[in-house]
Amino acid sequence: MTSIDVLNLTKEYGPRRAVDGLTFSVLPGRVTGFLGPNGAGKSTTMRLVLGLDRPTSGTATIGGRTYASLAEPLRTVGALLDAGAALGARTARDHLRVLAAAGGLPAGRVDEVLDRTGIASVARRRISTFSLGMRQRLGIAGALLGDPQVLMLDEPANGLDPEGIIWIRTLLRDYADDGRAVLVSSHLMTETAAVADHLVVLGKGSLLADAPIQDFLDEWTTPRVRLRTTEGERLREALVRKGYQPAQTDDGRWTVDGARVEEIGPIAAHEGIPILELAGEEDSLESAYLALTSGAAEFTTDPTVPQEV
Repeated sequence: MTSIDVLNLTKEYGPRRAVDGLTFSVLPGRVTGFLGPNGAGKSTTMRLVLGLDRPTSGTATIGGRTYASLAEPLRTVGALLDAGAALGARTARDHLRVLAAAGGLPAGRVDEVLDRTGIASVARRRISTFSLGMRQRLGIAGALLGDPQVLMLDEPANGLDPEGIIWIRTLLRDYADDGRAVLVSSHLMTETAAVADHLVVLGKGSLLADAPIQDFLDEWTTPRVRLRTTEGERLREALVRKGYQPAQTDDGRWTVDGARVEEIGPIAAHEGIPILELAGEEDSLESAYLALTSGAAEFTTDPTVPQEV
């Protein structure tokens, strides 16, 4: 099994420290979401892992080796950092043929990945005619060429239509379920929540979180129960006795912060209070992420200031 291991990784550009003492691992068998505000150091970290930049200190290895020392790098790690990097004058097939030849891969893999990424029908078209979503699929095809043990993708859903987003979710899940390591950088919280098992979150070059996604949500969100009853005062008194602080909303419903359905339901049942509605509410990954990174964003706006249009 092949993992990505980052140990005390630091990268400085003159006086600016883009990556500051990072330590984390991307393990086989799970999808790791790589999150952080713009300027947090995600892209720099991925470039350091791939040997495109040299660290100021620390190490970034794949399967215990630096990228430069891998005997067959494309069979070990497949990466997409910039879908716009392919030469527009080439056809999709020729682009992949060049990559395959450079990596010592059989030419037959080209048609296999074209089929897998759904762009076989446009393989002979010049890349300059491709939409953003088609370029994205081509970039992913290049990452898959070596059937690698590690997959690193930066914003893979960028430009994809709804069908394409479902496809990339399935691809990432299948790769992880096959025992491979998957690292996905994204600003799309809903997509990360839909596919990631684990999260690594950066802020201003430093590690803010490294945890399973459910543990992250439990730490940075507050559960809430919403309910409706014909006996609101009895409900309130029963919940207060148990240490809860229910609040009634304008529409007559009650909300109980810090509670779950399995806690509130039995209390109402024991008291014989009729319940017309009982539902749990969980904050989203987006709200948890914003709670963690609120002080770590390099570029922010004041929501109280009217924006010019």
